[in-house]
Amino acid sequence: MSDLIRELQVLVITTLELEDMKPEDINASDPLFQGGLGLDSIDALELGIAIQRKYGLKLDAEDPETRDHFYSIDTLAKFVAASA
Repeated sequence: MSDLIRELQVLVITTLELEDMKPEDINASDPLFQGGLGLDSIDALELGIAIQRKYGLKLDAEDPETRDHFYSIDTLAKFVAASA
């Protein structure tokens, strides 16, 4: 799972062009939105598209669980691992 967490940290940085950050700067359990990294809805859309492309997953923006999956890198990793 640690490889997947690192992969997702890198994906967040590259997708959102967070050039000043390194993967280790993103605590896997910190929230991605509302505090934590402070991402916004546009960031969520870009990140969702990147995850769908990279892992071939289907995400439904209307599904309330999708928001839970995007809470942190840890929750994203669990979602990706369970969906793979």
